[in-house]
Amino acid sequence: MTVQEFGAFDDVSTVPEPVSGEATGTAAADAAPQLVYGSAEEFLHEQLLPTFTRSTRGKQLRWCSRWFLHPEAISRITALWRAWETLRLEAGTGISDWWLHHADPHMRVLLDPEGPFFNCGDGHSTPKTLEAEIAPTGWFPDERDDPAT
Repeated sequence: MTVQEFGAFDDVSTVPEPVSGEATGTAAADAAPQLVYGSAEEFLHEQLLPTFTRSTRGKQLRWCSRWFLHPEAISRITALWRAWETLRLEAGTGISDWWLHHADPHMRVLLDPEGPFFNCGDGHSTPKTLEAEIAPTGWFPDERDDPAT
């Protein structure tokens, strides 16, 4: 298996080149690079799971094949995808930064026996959210109403 088969971390071919004679700083030159994956799900199946291999059999790791029914998992996998799409274009330490600061911490939480899949040992179990009371009025004013923030 080659590095290229693991993913497009340093595939800068998707970064648009400025048109000849175009000044830098124009809308065309500042256009966002094209995404490699169109969704968090596509990223999960084509990049994350094939490269982040772990066995959950007989170990203290939890995974749920119905990950999309767990809001925390959706949020974390989406965060991993978006960070990967950004850092794949960074020369030098982009790959390392993604692993150290994104994949490793998020996957530790996702696979933790007390993480979002804690109740899914032998199949999916609907997650229950933590309970919280609403704070008294005025304790947390809406900061969108404050022009200073």
